[in-house]
Amino acid sequence: MSEIASDEPRGSVSFAELQRHKNQSSPWILISGVVYDVTAILSSHPGGAGPLLKHAGNDATKAFMPIHPPGVLDALPRSARIGSIDPNTVPRTVSEPTAEESQIAKARAALPPPRAVLNLREMEELAKSVLNERSWAYYSAGGDDEMTFAANRESFSRFWFRPLVLNKVSKVSTESIILNMASSLPIFVSPAALARLGHPDGEMNLVKAAGKAGILQGISNNSSCSIAEIMSVKQPGQHLIFQLYMNKDRVAAAKLIQGLERDGFSAIMLTVDAAMPGKRELDQRTKGDWNGPAANGKQGTGEGKGIAHSMSGYQDPDVCWDDILWIRSLTKLPLIIKGIQCIEDAERALEQYKVDGIVLSNHGGRELDYAPAPMSVLYEMRQMRPDLLDKHQVLIDGGVTRGTDVLKALCLGARAVGLGRAFLYGNVWGEVGCTRVVEVLREEIVLGMQLLGVTGLEQLTPERVRYQFHGSRL
Repeated sequence: MSEIASDEPRGSVSFAELQRHKNQSSPWILISGVVYDVTAILSSHPGGAGPLLKHAGNDATKAFMPIHPPGVLDALPRSARIGSIDPNTVPRTVSEPTAEESQIAKARAALPPPRAVLNLREMEELAKSVLNERSWAYYSAGGDDEMTFAANRESFSRFWFRPLVLNKVSKVSTESIILNMASSLPIFVSPAALARLGHPDGEMNLVKAAGKAGILQGISNNSSCSIAEIMSVKQPGQHLIFQLYMNKDRVAAAKLIQGLERDGFSAIMLTVDAAMPGKRELDQRTKGDWNGPAANGKQGTGEGKGIAHSMSGYQDPDVCWDDILWIRSLTKLPLIIKGIQCIEDAERALEQYKVDGIVLSNHGGRELDYAPAPMSVLYEMRQMRPDLLDKHQVLIDGGVTRGTDVLKALCLGARAVGLGRAFLYGNVWGEVGCTRVVEVLREEIVLGMQLLGVTGLEQLTPERVRYQFHGSRL
């Protein structure tokens, strides 16, 4: 594997010695000041050997950190940790900003203050000016022809309000109870991976903004910040929900699940709409810096398929309904199923398996193209099984760009509405940008309720919206 025979890491490694290990027979890489021998994982790396060999003999920290969840390096054998780099031997050019980093810093400095951003679509366009091509591709990509991605947004336009007038609306309450957790708004931060692609502080910005705003947040299994980092900025009494992808290694999965309550999470959200990563062509075409020529022309499971595929190697495509019972046996935390896309599965989850809640979702239009928009499934439930909405906690996410979108979903019976991409785009500004996302939604929800003639969320009933057929504005 390497000339270091002992499993014990040594004190320090010179940069010159690191650079002598650029070949396939003994590749070393430097990450966050530590030198690793990655020979043993060349064939098993989810992104293939190419990314590892591309950075062999050099500092891979800047390319590695934003797209790898915490704990990845802990899975390496002890013998892979060669030792700490001797900082006195590292050339100054290694730590200097790259041209891309300088461009991003310049674009970030040119952003208007968050208070000047009036709506979420404007925030998205401004974020695009800062994100590099790889990050924008990962955040924005949809599956295949992106028909479902487009339908998620378009579906809200099919519902028009039936406002009440001559009601006193100077005082409006947006407070809600979601899954027995108090929230200042009927919204939540949907779990979304790799927030460090948009800002060095990553998910910590989202957690701080959500905590101060008093709203719920889902924490992605593929967060770029560790659980310890996230919990270090959590507000007292703040509710965080852990989004779970089922690991093929059930021992590792059980260890994770059993530790979530101790870590401080309030619930678990099992994602079920991504058995396999969707064909996100924009993400696949824009492979970014963590890619390179494959060893002997061979590819790993994710090489050439974008960031999403490179992260998903641990996920179990055979997760099934009985796994709900297994999860229940490991924890007392409330369990939510995220990714329900038809009434039959909603019935099974809520009535047969008695989960604590469901999220109607198609993974932001990133998986199966032509899967139904969550609003379409919600409307179908309102028509066919309104009792499910009346008796159970049904949430939705996907396609929300306005506070009025939230109101429409609540009128049909959703308990709360999630947003993921919006907070990733706001994160380009840091915590203040994430806070602005909440402010925009709060302003639009309150104004929408006032103009609709209601003062409390309980007054948002099916009578307040009407389905409009295509081409009709009557």
